[in-house]
Amino acid sequence: MAEKISKKEALAYHAEGRPGKIEVIPTKQHSSQRELSLAYSPGVAEPCKQISKKKDDVYKYTAKGNLVAVISNGTAVLGLGDIGPEASKPVMEGKGLLFKIFADIDVFDIEVDASDIDTFVQTVKAIAPTFGGINLEDIKAPECFEIERRLKEELDIPVMHDDQHGTAIISAAALLNALEIAKKDISKIKIVVNGAGAAAMSCSKLYLSLGVKKENIVMLDSKGVIRQNREGLKGNKAIFATNRRCDNLEEAMKGADVFLGLSVANIVTPEMVQSMSKRPIVFALANPDPEISYKDAMSSREDIIMATGRSDHPNQVNNVLGFPYIFRGALDVRATEINENMKLAAVKAIANLAKETVLDEINLAYDNNTLSFGSEYIIPKPLDPRLITAVAPAVAMSAIRSGVAKLEIPDWNKYRESLKKRLGLDNKLIRNLTARAKRNPKRVVFAEAEHYKILKAAQQVSDEGIAIPILLGRKQKIIDLIEEFSIEFENLIIIDPKAISQEKKRNEYGDILWEKRKRKGLTQFEARKLMRERNYFGSMMVENGEADALISGISRNYRTTIKPALEVIGKRDDVNKVAGMYIMNTKKGTLFLADTTINTNPSALELVDMSEMIAKTVKKFNITPRIALLSYSNFGSTRTEGSSKMAKATVLLKERNPNLIVDGEIQADFALDNEKTADIFPFSELAEEQANTLIFPNLESGNLAYKLIQEVAEADSIGPVLVGMKKPVHILQLGCTVREIINMVTLSVVDAQIKR
Repeated sequence: MAEKISKKEALAYHAEGRPGKIEVIPTKQHSSQRELSLAYSPGVAEPCKQISKKKDDVYKYTAKGNLVAVISNGTAVLGLGDIGPEASKPVMEGKGLLFKIFADIDVFDIEVDASDIDTFVQTVKAIAPTFGGINLEDIKAPECFEIERRLKEELDIPVMHDDQHGTAIISAAALLNALEIAKKDISKIKIVVNGAGAAAMSCSKLYLSLGVKKENIVMLDSKGVIRQNREGLKGNKAIFATNRRCDNLEEAMKGADVFLGLSVANIVTPEMVQSMSKRPIVFALANPDPEISYKDAMSSREDIIMATGRSDHPNQVNNVLGFPYIFRGALDVRATEINENMKLAAVKAIANLAKETVLDEINLAYDNNTLSFGSEYIIPKPLDPRLITAVAPAVAMSAIRSGVAKLEIPDWNKYRESLKKRLGLDNKLIRNLTARAKRNPKRVVFAEAEHYKILKAAQQVSDEGIAIPILLGRKQKIIDLIEEFSIEFENLIIIDPKAISQEKKRNEYGDILWEKRKRKGLTQFEARKLMRERNYFGSMMVENGEADALISGISRNYRTTIKPALEVIGKRDDVNKVAGMYIMNTKKGTLFLADTTINTNPSALELVDMSEMIAKTVKKFNITPRIALLSYSNFGSTRTEGSSKMAKATVLLKERNPNLIVDGEIQADFALDNEKTADIFPFSELAEEQANTLIFPNLESGNLAYKLIQEVAEADSIGPVLVGMKKPVHILQLGCTVREIINMVTLSVVDAQIKR
């Protein structure tokens, strides 16, 4: 399913809050006058003097070693063409964001107002001392070839034009694996390349390095087949000119083993694919629409191996599989360039990773337990966390072996471990949940659809293919809000529980509730009347199988919102009490906090039950729970009723679950700092690795903690997650953001998938 993104939504995303997508954050303490004096004058003079004596010390005392410039002149931006440097800036900021979240590389985006080669090169050379590497972006051909060549020759830091080499590296990895599956010899295959831009040229050159014969490549541009007898032929096109007798794409594809498209949509027909050799390989990489649709290509013949640039089909050729990790490896050994050997190392690392057993978290993210090396899995998924530990070390090692590295890596295992820990604030969990939800979207009831935030969230989850929204409320009121806030919906489902048209359904639902609670003081009349309330009606929709999950609570008290769900749906049979959990993505990694919303002052035994339930939930995210039972005391340092309760709960929990990683009672700082714990409490089960699951002694402490983290640390959150219910019901907090609502909807869909 293609994601629908409106113009208004895209503009709002970039403009809301702090404009743009990146910021600069200080890395040193700066709260006191002394610290400011160290940061600037007079203390800053000392590293300046050291660097003046030894230039390479700039890497020791400044951010240069982890800083990449993303540079463009705006002459070939996306598919928009030459729109100027200012208009290219959103793209460059976006590239910076990807560098940061995937490889922890800092970026300054640089937009240069220079279309001629000399001025551009001189400008980049002049600012190069600031950076550890340079990523060229969105520069038109043929100028981009000369710009990159000159900068690589004249600078001693890694330079890469990702538009050229990114696609080349990823498609080359896909090609190697596709050829292995098709059992074809790379030296004998015939390739048709449609498109003669920067990416097509780079792909073709890299394929040559892998063993493809130049005489076996036929390249086409907008004028047709690039033949040797074409007048005015020069530059890169001349390299790939053919003497083969064919004049158009249809003729070129007859008997071809591989088609590589980097051109325009719908230029290839099913008949052309049928004319290719046995077990053909089709890489239709035009975006957003490929040279031939996935459906048409796959239906044209059964033996095809296909890749596109789209995420909604198997084998997405996505540059993010490469560039963050290539620069990561190059920076870490202080490489003077990114050479052919390093690119080939990246190709082979990516290709080899696809042959490894797919991680459970990737299977979960894509709701596919059958992912394995084969025609529909020839390259890894972008969400695979092993990419950084596979590609970066391969690139670094190649740089060392090829003599362009200034640093050695003494311990490769330690290096790989350091890569795992680099990412800090990471939304990997949310990205995985989103990918999984989109594989099998569920029906989600929004009980408070007369709120503009709910409608905006419902629109987005619908457009992204995360969920199928069902809106409860007054129809005209909802329509008026949709028009007021310019919200666009397809297949709008609105139900007003109070409407006359719903009387029969209200009575049906009311009778079901009465049967559940007639011995708990509820009359049939009262049960039917309750169904006029949206939370009761929505809960019954879920209970009756007419929806898969319920979202509510943005405008109502938490306890009044949860009451209908407990009465209608109820807790699981194996659960004594439901609990509220928050998932927080912080600089310490993903944290699970409980109880944050339900149980006021649980007993030691109730804490044990809750901890077991939370641990099972954490495991569903393919994360090993490491549980800390928190207190203001460390292992008996202060004996009070509260600390003793947490100590007793720890003992009971461990007795019932000897394989569970758990410790307490323990203070929060020690729970989240395993080095500090190892130093003072080496006996603790949390000494080797910090806790990721925090159990609080009471509701007050848990609620305060998550709200403080949310506000002060600006952590991305999912919650409160209602744990222990028979079916997915999640209650929002008052004043939550649209993003938080979307996160909750995403989780509810995944929850429904698990419970189905």
